[in-house]
Amino acid sequence: MPDGTTVGNSKTEFFLGPRLRGFLLWVDQEWASCPFFYLGDMQKASAKLQEIVRNVVEPMGYELVGVEYLTGYQGGNLLRIYIDKENGIDVDDCAAVSHQLSGVLDVEDPLPGQYSLEVSSPGLDRPLFDSADFERFVGRKVNVRLDASIGGRRKYKGQLLGVEDDQILVEVDGEVYPLFMDQIQEARLVPEF
Repeated sequence: MPDGTTVGNSKTEFFLGPRLRGFLLWVDQEWASCPFFYLGDMQKASAKLQEIVRNVVEPMGYELVGVEYLTGYQGGNLLRIYIDKENGIDVDDCAAVSHQLSGVLDVEDPLPGQYSLEVSSPGLDRPLFDSADFERFVGRKVNVRLDASIGGRRKYKGQLLGVEDDQILVEVDGEVYPLFMDQIQEARLVPEF
């Protein structure tokens, strides 16, 4: 564990440098993401930020699933990194990436002001970030939320049928909806049990 680690009931908090703080949750012997209410603004990470993160994560043997930057999160800003690997992610994997990445972010300084760093498994409701993600999970059930409503509808929960050019195709109750990728605010897999 990195220096400055404080371990509480089911939460491990890391203080990594003067501007970064990371949170890892370990519940019932499993890495878990916890639901939260967020009223800030999620921004797509810049190409430069994604490249910085990718250059740390991938050489460590992990897949970079995605990068989110949320402003106004609990009174501050949050940089959330999703990582994965073939046999899954545990708290030690998140701690290792968090520790390595925090040093690089302190040097590169790609974001203004203070922010918290969170390194996480994508979870069962894996977020989908780009066309490669959508292509990989064709046939699976997805939840999609758009930036603005189309025909009075903003949320779609159905089967992902495919990707065509800059659109994904989602079947909801027998009807196929083409949704432009640049209008998607958030897309996640629906967990299968």
